[in-house]
Amino acid sequence: MKIALINENSQAGKNKLIFEVLKKVASKHNDEVFNFGMFGDEDKHSLTYVKAGLLAGILLNAKVVDFVVTGCGTGEGAMLALNSFPGVICGHIVDASDAYMFREINDGNAVSLPFAKDFGWGAELKLEDIFEKLLSTSGGNGYPKERAVPERENKQILDGIKQIAYKKMIEILKLVDRKFLKETIDYPYFKEEFFKNCRDKEIGDFIYGILND
Repeated sequence: MKIALINENSQAGKNKLIFEVLKKVASKHNDEVFNFGMFGDEDKHSLTYVKAGLLAGILLNAKVVDFVVTGCGTGEGAMLALNSFPGVICGHIVDASDAYMFREINDGNAVSLPFAKDFGWGAELKLEDIFEKLLSTSGGNGYPKERAVPERENKQILDGIKQIAYKKMIEILKLVDRKFLKETIDYPYFKEEFFKNCRDKEIGDFIYGILND
């Protein structure tokens, strides 16, 4: 599984710590982590939590990655931003049990963590526990096991409703303010990994046009 890490501006200084812990856990499960920044407090390419949501929507819908790990101070804003986009089911994760049950019950493809609230001594240990539970399952197996069938049915219903309720990602990209969109994606790491791994030609062509406008 390909996993993207996205940090918004208020928590940019924790990017290195989060990336190292996520990569450590992911390597045990043969998953690959891509760090889309922000890369620290001094990073001039600023990502708000709204931009993090847009970036995640692009990466998941273009199939550049399979999963997104993000967050903000409380984790709430980033979760709301990610869930604004089609093809994204983002859970708000506070602890390891949240992580495990979200994957098993809701089978989502993104999580948002509170990187400021209760993030003190032992934060890296808490992160490791969360990521371990998050990546230890393929997702959608149900919890508790006797609830697996109705949970899978509900997930299918939710996916169907989201297809009706949301525009396609390419349509959203065409309507988003072009300046805002370009500010979100116009940095070297995004361009390198996006065009190397993009599997949706229509989205890829549109993004190319935005970046070369």
